[in-house]
Amino acid sequence: MARTNPRTKPARSEVVRSGEDAPNAVWFKPVMFGFMLIGLAWIIVFYVSQGTLPVATLGSWNILVGFGIAFVGFLMTTRWR
Repeated sequence: MARTNPRTKPARSEVVRSGEDAPNAVWFKPVMFGFMLIGLAWIIVFYVSQGTLPVATLGSWNILVGFGIAFVGFLMTTRWR
């Protein structure tokens, strides 16, 4: 008579996620949207104040600064999980 061992389930090992597959930190989404909103607000303030705010010495470069800040937020969306 042959012995039959009851099948035992192997111990469940945790799946170790690499840095690429890991979910984002809690702060990631608020910072991402914050950059986009701050960039938008920078541009709106520049237009509404007719170029005197946020930094008067930059002149029309304020538009580029606003788009740059917003662009950082948009770049962060490519890493959002």
